[in-house]
Amino acid sequence: MIQFYSPDILTTRTLPEEDARHCLRVLRKSVGDIVEVTDGKGRRYKCRLMSDNPRKATVEIVESIDVAQSWHTDITIAVAPTKNMDRMEWLVEKLTEIGVNRIVPLLCRHSERKEIKVDRLQRIAVSAMKQSLKATVPDIWPMTPFKRAVAELTADARYIAYCDPSIPRKLLASEYEPQCGSCVVFIGPEGDFDEEEIKLAIGDGYQPVSLGDSRLRTETAALCACDTIHIINQRNK
Repeated sequence: MIQFYSPDILTTRTLPEEDARHCLRVLRKSVGDIVEVTDGKGRRYKCRLMSDNPRKATVEIVESIDVAQSWHTDITIAVAPTKNMDRMEWLVEKLTEIGVNRIVPLLCRHSERKEIKVDRLQRIAVSAMKQSLKATVPDIWPMTPFKRAVAELTADARYIAYCDPSIPRKLLASEYEPQCGSCVVFIGPEGDFDEEEIKLAIGDGYQPVSLGDSRLRTETAALCACDTIHIINQRNK
């Protein structure tokens, strides 16, 4: 199945230009054909093509389907963007594929990248959502200072993962409670979190965790943390 993305389909009854062009020019769909469209907010629509304008194809909604999220826990990954933006873009794609609700780029003391293009990351997330046949696109925050993220992100369980062995921590896989309603995991920059940042988060109720014995790249650690939550949830359905 191929699905298209139109966030305002209920009001516009159209496919945006990029999706309309792909539908009509690449896939050779014709007026009268049925196509699948998601609004990125948890709903999928069966639509009939009503025009063949590749710049703004109009559709008729035939059926509306609520698509239940395939994972139980509301997952937020707060991660310091990598210096190489390609790796951050790869991470957004993969997190969206396996399932994440929120991605929060963190500005930390050791951050090597201090700016991001949210629109670019959002487009990558939309593409990954369509490819993986999900119906909800993750919310991507703008670059958020560490202290603000600690204060503003709320969840049933909050974790901060780091490498510093001088501050005690436990394995995330042993600390995470299956089917937790919501959770946040903080992943630091390539130079790890500063000691003061770690202590600030722990003082605010974050549980200190590690992701195992291997030293991981930032994007690997973020993906590993998210997938650990999914695997534990799936094993304990």
